Amino acid sequence: MPETPVPSVPDVTLLRSIGWPYAGKPEDSAWRAVMEAHPGATPARVIEQHRSGYVVADAPGVGVKAESLPEWQRPRFPAHERPAVGDWVLLEDAASKRPRIVALLPRHTGIKRGAAGEHYHQQVIAANIDTVFIVCGLDADFNPRRIERYLLLVGGGGAQPVVVLTKADRTEYAADAVEVLADLTAQGVPVFTVNAKDPESVAQLAPWLEPGHTVVLVGSSGAGKSTLTNTLLGDERMKTGEVRESDSRGRHTTTFRALIPLPAGACLIDTPGMRELKPTGEEDLADGGFADIEALAEQCKFRDCSHDREPGCAVRAAIEREELDEGRFLNYLKLRDEVAAAADKLASRLADKANAKVQNKALNKRLTDKYGKR
Repeated sequence: MPETPVPSVPDVTLLRSIGWPYAGKPEDSAWRAVMEAHPGATPARVIEQHRSGYVVADAPGVGVKAESLPEWQRPRFPAHERPAVGDWVLLEDAASKRPRIVALLPRHTGIKRGAAGEHYHQQVIAANIDTVFIVCGLDADFNPRRIERYLLLVGGGGAQPVVVLTKADRTEYAADAVEVLADLTAQGVPVFTVNAKDPESVAQLAPWLEPGHTVVLVGSSGAGKSTLTNTLLGDERMKTGEVRESDSRGRHTTTFRALIPLPAGACLIDTPGMRELKPTGEEDLADGGFADIEALAEQCKFRDCSHDREPGCAVRAAIEREELDEGRFLNYLKLRDEVAAAADKLASRLADKANAKVQNKALNKRLTDKYGKR
C-alpha cells in the first residue's frame, strides 16, 4: 500500500528515527485533520518535560526549548491534556531559536496514573509508546503486588507490558521469581531476568527495541532503570546510585522524564521512580493481568458473589485447589475497589464539567438576549 504523503514534514526519515508513527496507522486521519489546520507548522516530538516548559526534537540528538500554548499554563487546565514526553506536537517558527507549539497531535497509546492528593487528576507518564518495561530488582525491591499494580495502569493504554527483573547476577533465586509470576506469563506478559550491566544479558530485550519503536521504563528508585539505560546506550550517560541495604531503595538519580534515541534505532523514555501508583478509574482489570480471575468470577453460582463464603464460588474453589494464589486474589480485590472509587471521582468530575458548560451556555444566552451579540 503506498504511503499517504504527510503535509509540512521536512524529513520523514529523521522523524521515523525518533518514533514517527504516521504512515499506515489508524490515527492517520485524526493527525491529518490537525496538521491541515496548521499548514505552516511542522511536527516534533517532546523529548523532555520540565515545569518551565518543553524540549522538542525533529531528529535524533537535536533538542530545542519550545514555547507552549498559553492555555496549557493555566492552573486549572487538565494536566493530562498538556503534552507529555513522547507526545507529538506541531511547531511554528521551527527554525528559530524559540519555536512555538501550536497544537498537540492525538495520542495513540500512553500510560498514566491518578495524581497524588485528594482531588481527582490524571498524570500522563509517557505518550505514544509501543512497550512498557516494568523494571523490578531481584532484591528487596521484588514485589509481585506492585508489578500487578503497574500492569493494571499499563493494561488499558494500548502498549505491550514486559516485566524486566534486574540484578539477576546478585541472587540464586531468579528462576523462583519467574515462577512466582507464572500467572502473568500464562496471560501473555513476557518476564525476563537480566543483569542490567551485561549487554549480552540485556540483549534478550532486543525484540522490543526495533528501529522506530518507543519503550518507556517504569519502576521504583533503585530498580536499575538508569543502569539498564546506560547498557542499552553503550555509554554511562545516566547517573546511577547505590541502594540502601535495608530496603533496596535508591535515590532519584533520574529527576525528570526524557526520551533518548538508542543506537539500535529505538527510543527509550526513562522516568523517575514512582512511589504512588493510583488508578485513574479508566482501567480494566481483565486487561491489567487479572483476566483469569475475571473469568473465574463469571463461573460463580451467584452473579453478585463477593467471593467470600458463598456456595458455588468458583474463585474460592480455585484458591482451595491452589490453582489461584490467595495473595494475588486479595490484591485483585484491593485494586478493584481502588478502580471503582477512582471511577466514581472521574464520573463526578465529568458531571461537574458538563454542568458548568450548560450553566455557561445559559449565562451567555441571557447576556446575549439582554445586550445583544458583541
